[in-house]
Amino acid sequence: MQKEASVSEKLGDIPADEFRRHLHEVADWIADYRENIAANRISPAAELGAIGAALPISAPEQGEPMDGILADFQRVIFPGITHWAHPQFMGYFGATTTGPGILAEMLTAALNVNAMTWRTSPAATELETVVLRWLQQWLGLGKEFDGVVYDTASISTMHALAAAREEASTSIRTLGLSGRSELPIFRIYASDQAHSSIEKAAIALGIGEHNVRRIASDSEFRLDVQALRQTIAADLRKQFMPLAVVATVGTTSTASVDPVSAIAAVCREHQIWLHVDAAYGGGLALLPECEWVKEGWDEADSLVINPHKMLFVPFDFSALYVREIARLRNVFTLVPDYLRGDAAGAEINYMDYGVQLGRRFRALKAWIVWRAFGREGIAARIREHLRLAQLFTGWIDDDARFQLAAPTIMGVVCFRLKATDDATRDRLNSRIVETINAAGETYLMQTKLRGRAVMRLGLGNLLTTEEHLRAVWEIIRGAADSAA
Repeated sequence: MQKEASVSEKLGDIPADEFRRHLHEVADWIADYRENIAANRISPAAELGAIGAALPISAPEQGEPMDGILADFQRVIFPGITHWAHPQFMGYFGATTTGPGILAEMLTAALNVNAMTWRTSPAATELETVVLRWLQQWLGLGKEFDGVVYDTASISTMHALAAAREEASTSIRTLGLSGRSELPIFRIYASDQAHSSIEKAAIALGIGEHNVRRIASDSEFRLDVQALRQTIAADLRKQFMPLAVVATVGTTSTASVDPVSAIAAVCREHQIWLHVDAAYGGGLALLPECEWVKEGWDEADSLVINPHKMLFVPFDFSALYVREIARLRNVFTLVPDYLRGDAAGAEINYMDYGVQLGRRFRALKAWIVWRAFGREGIAARIREHLRLAQLFTGWIDDDARFQLAAPTIMGVVCFRLKATDDATRDRLNSRIVETINAAGETYLMQTKLRGRAVMRLGLGNLLTTEEHLRAVWEIIRGAADSAA
């Protein structure tokens, strides 16, 4: 006669043997998916709302067997996935999915620790410090910088600008902005190619979207330093307060690099916080031949880099470095009574350096991935992506129907199909990208440069080979033939 399960057994986790069986099933599925990922169409064929319509309207009242849940994953969820890790996905900055990264995420999920204080998980705190120092050495940042890990560069930049705001003003941390007529109008400066997260940070910090001044870029899409000087001078005449300049190393559309050293000179002259957004381009610092990318970094007040963009750490992982990081801690440290015991006595509690209290154990995946590949291995893979970008650039130059829209300096290529007039060219280039993406064999982006539509190809996936790139080029050429 079968023994009835006890109340505690009914209320516990799924049985250990069942968990083990499904864990092996999922591991095998992941390995098969990774091995055969190129067989999938990249963009899903699902229509808007189809996935939601295939799922129940109400949450389940009773638990369901994992067999059925995993079957529904295959039936409903998987067909609606855009496969960022596909070797012919060439949108944005490429996917940094790797075997070691997947294994690390599995371990992180199993541990599920909260890395808010040292006591809540000593290994999480100390490993974060270790990987941040490793990255700092790779970037060539001096010892006066210390780091903290967030999720994305948008959040890193917001925290840096919060520190800048506190340093440039009177007790905003304690008194706030509301009703304080004695405070000036703050201004933040960035090029017209810089990331939209700067405006979002200004909104969140009470500075206002309107007070982000977009500075014209030059012929190579770099911030025009003379235009910056003129804009700051005009703002000072109006008695506005220049708060910070954001210099970008690897802009979103073209991967252009602002003249950081020249911008730093302007910041020193006016005592303005310099934040370097190296979220994408900072990865080049691992290559000895790319030392130029680090020019001016030693003069920054803060710098952000996203290892999930070029350094093969799975999304999400963003590192913010601040000169004399107490400037950041002074804005955000706040220890409630219920955490005083956990926070006491530790050299560092990372909850003190940002808005977040609860924090994922992100350091584990960086530690595992960087050990698995090493600096040399990562640098070699970056070099290959740079080579492929230059190869693709050569194909563009050799085809009279196309032209480059920006210099190719990283793993990003901006190009366009020629046409008799601008309006026709914009329409053709947009249509080509939309047609290509809908077909599912590759995935590109479209952006605008100087107000004109261009196509954009981004490399960064370690599965992408020259053969994949040639296949993508043939798809583009075929779409251009059809559009003509």
